This record gives sequence, C-alpha cells and structure tokens, in this order.
Amino acid sequence: MKPTTTLLGAATLACCLSLPAQASAVAQLKAFVAGSKTLSADFSQIVTNKGKREEASGTLEIARPGKFRWEYSKPYSQLIVGDGKTLWIYDPDLAQVTRKAQGAALGSSPAALLAGSNEIERSYKLNEAGKQGDVEWLAASPKKQDNTFSAIRMGFRNNMLVEMELTDSFGNDTRIRFLQPQQNVKLPAARFAFTAPKGVDVVSGD
Repeated sequence: MKPTTTLLGAATLACCLSLPAQASAVAQLKAFVAGSKTLSADFSQIVTNKGKREEASGTLEIARPGKFRWEYSKPYSQLIVGDGKTLWIYDPDLAQVTRKAQGAALGSSPAALLAGSNEIERSYKLNEAGKQGDVEWLAASPKKQDNTFSAIRMGFRNNMLVEMELTDSFGNDTRIRFLQPQQNVKLPAARFAFTAPKGVDVVSGD
C-alpha cells in the first residue's frame, strides 16, 4: 500500500464500430502509453481490506522509460522513487530508506507499472470491461501467478488514465483517481534521483 495484448484484431474493431464516439479502453491505453513520455498528476487513493478503509493522497511524476516519483503527503509522508536502476522507498517517520533493484520490483506498485513502456501488456492479458459514464474500462489479468496484482482495472477518458482499481496478493483493494494530469511536461532529472538523508538507515529489500 506504501504501493496485453498487441492483438486488437476483430474484437477491437467491432468495439470501435459500436462505440464510434470514443475509442475502446485497450486502444486508449496504447494511445496513453505512446503519447505520455512524461506525466504529472495529483492522486487520491482508497485502500480497503476486510472492512478496514485507508485514504491517502499525493503526487505522481513519470518519465519513461522506467523513472517515476510517487509521493504521499496525507495522512503520512512517504516517497517512492524509481531512477531506472534502483527503487527507493523513504519513510521519514521511521527514518528509514529501503533500497531494491528496480528491475525485480517493477510492477510492484502502480507507479512502477505505469512507468514502463509496455509493462502492463507484457505481464497482463487485457480485456474490455465496458463503459461507465464517460469512462472506458479495461480489465487486466496476470499471465503469471506470481504477479503482485491478481486483478487490475483501468479507466480512460480521452486517451488519459483517470482511475485504477487493483487487487493485490494480500487481499487489498486499491482505488486510485488521477487528478489534473499533465502530459509531456518538463520534469527535471533531479526529480528521479534519490540520496538518503544523513542519519537515515538504508536497508536492502527483497
């Protein structure tokens, strides 16, 4: 919590013909990935598990391929940075930094999943999941049993990702809404670099 298909074929064509006003969710995912070299957005997050509910919010920045900054501001502070090689998780309240190899951790958080050029298509099978209001949804099911997420739903509007719903192996249901997204804005390289503050313990994760 401190968190594919290339064959569109006839099925997608039929969906596009039946919904001429807006492209299918799978097509919008492809357009979103291809058209977002960088992305900046606010987010709100709700995690539920066995009747318990936790809300959080923060900011997201992505620079493809492989760099991201996912920062929680409420109700706690936590910073997750992927610099392309290493994944850093900084918990100011614990005065601790966890360091992992990013390649092994890619896909273990929504930000990491989105920062890859086609991580979702590589690791998940995509299916159209219908339209709710003005949002087109797709459902992603893992191709391998050891994936972090057992189910993912992604909602798109005008080729922009606006919502994600994820179920992980621990039974957590996470819903994320992306607010005021900005594509292809200039993001300084320093946003995706991390140096542990002095006096903070650095531990290696699995």
